[in-house]
Amino acid sequence: MTEVPAKTIVLDTNIVLDLWLYLDPATPTLLEALTSKRVDWVATQTMRDELERVLTYPHIVLRMQRGGLVAVDVLAQFDRFTRLVPVADRAPYVCKDVDDQKFIDLACAYFCLLVSKDKAVLTMRNRLARIGVSVVSQFAI
Repeated sequence: MTEVPAKTIVLDTNIVLDLWLYLDPATPTLLEALTSKRVDWVATQTMRDELERVLTYPHIVLRMQRGGLVAVDVLAQFDRFTRLVPVADRAPYVCKDVDDQKFIDLACAYFCLLVSKDKAVLTMRNRLARIGVSVVSQFAI
């Protein structure tokens, strides 16, 4: 039996929070794909740094407390499931939200699936599709 190569994906910070903090009902399929290694989640240290910073926001800290979590719990999941790669070169398309550009750059470098609920990213779907990058707001296989 031939093994199917893992599908490369990029997840934005809000999707990461949906997975391990908010436990969004839309994320079990993604979590199962990560756990079974059917997807290869690529990320950069800059993305991890952003997550670490976001986990200090007061409303996020309160949410973690309610769920019995601390930042290291969420960061441990990030570390467990990501493959850290170098920061990508600038993509041919620029996002209006500079904070989201790193996700677009990386997805373009790997010509892969970008999972994001960010409106600035989602509005770039058609442009990114022209160069082989799919942008979705929900992961599904």
